[in-house]
Amino acid sequence: MSEQSNPSQQQFKRSMKMRHLVMLSLGGVIGTGLFFNTGYIISTTGAAGTLLSYLIGALVVWLVMVCLGELSVAMPETGAFHVYAARYLSPATGYTVAWLYWLTWTVALGSSLTAAGFCMQYWFPHVPVWIWCLVFCIAIYLLNIISTRFFAEGEFWFSLVKVITIIAFILLGAGAMFGFIPMKDGTPAPGLSNLTAHGWLPNGVLPILMTMVAVNFAFSGTELIGIAAGETQNPQKVLPLAIRTTVARLILFFVGTVLVLAALIPMDQAGIVKSPFVVVFEKIGIPWAADIINFVILTAILSAANSGLYASGRMLWSLANENTLPRAFAHVNKRGVPLFAITVSMIGGLLALFSSVIAPDTVFVALSAISGFAVVAVWLSICASHYVFRRRHLQQGKSLRELAYRAPFYPLTPLLGFLLCLLACVGLAFDPAQRIALWCGIPFVLFCYGAYHVTHKNKKSPEPEEANHVA
Repeated sequence: MSEQSNPSQQQFKRSMKMRHLVMLSLGGVIGTGLFFNTGYIISTTGAAGTLLSYLIGALVVWLVMVCLGELSVAMPETGAFHVYAARYLSPATGYTVAWLYWLTWTVALGSSLTAAGFCMQYWFPHVPVWIWCLVFCIAIYLLNIISTRFFAEGEFWFSLVKVITIIAFILLGAGAMFGFIPMKDGTPAPGLSNLTAHGWLPNGVLPILMTMVAVNFAFSGTELIGIAAGETQNPQKVLPLAIRTTVARLILFFVGTVLVLAALIPMDQAGIVKSPFVVVFEKIGIPWAADIINFVILTAILSAANSGLYASGRMLWSLANENTLPRAFAHVNKRGVPLFAITVSMIGGLLALFSSVIAPDTVFVALSAISGFAVVAVWLSICASHYVFRRRHLQQGKSLRELAYRAPFYPLTPLLGFLLCLLACVGLAFDPAQRIALWCGIPFVLFCYGAYHVTHKNKKSPEPEEANHVA
């Protein structure tokens, strides 16, 4: 399905520049996964094990992103990877991937609004959380519906605060590690001693496998580049550069941050009760540390909510554009915004928010458990789609020179990416705290496949020529 042949696609405004695309991806990634999950991973795998886990996670991100890069440059469409899964794997797989990704971001939207309310209660303890939730809900909704360019500018500045904070954290933490900045309690600079204080891998290799989904979830959001491909100026030139830039910065930010955290926080002091960032700031005696971190975490949460509403709205639009949902979801207004799809996604986010208050031990916990599993399942589909796409491209006698961007080391790249994502899902079975993701995620996937076949049993499958399209 070419962009030119699709009138709905033409209504999207190609208003995103590379700086918007890079910050959109960074904004979706630098969030609660990095700010909170890192403490859990340090306590589970040890300091050196955490570094190894994040290095493996960085490799997975690079493998997935170069696969997505080749697909999105060849076919720059809004809603990208679910469209690729439908074309190169099966329509039912594409349908399932879209719903998994929509649910991930919609659930994250509800939990982000709740968390933002708690952040504001730190400064305004007498104002109910629901009032802040409503304020931020309206703000995020307006950022998304005014125009794509307005949304992108909002996300650019949200993300910039986080990026500056991460850089400052790495520099200050490195200074504390090597004694350039004194520790608050007068203890000597730890250097790199905490990395091996409990042994290289105190709990063995298995915890690394068990925490792979948590690490991958911390990196999730990079794939937003693929979602935004159809709204990017000059995608053939901008997308490859944005992918390379984003992955390089993520590896630098994440590995640098994790090195500082692991070096300054002993394994037996790490956890998820308090953000490891707060622990580090307390150790090095930064003035107003709690206020600074609370502001940064609030910014991170709002940035993630902003990206989440964008992603979930585009997924509903894309499903309707593929004639899977009613055409009302595919309507794009004169400003290039799928207003109805965004509105329904925002309502879904509010329902998730309410479920976290009304039934925190049932509905909300079950939905949240799917998020990490769903992201890895989406990455699996990206690697598999790229493998089939390149293979079919060559089988048709086409030259690799026709591809404006090519993933290196094919077929190793998609196969290794697929295998590592699959291992991450297997690792969930060994962790009692995360095993619920499999019990919820696998039935949800089967339900989506069943729902597709029930609702599409009388519809004609797409022609092979349509599936072979390369822009």
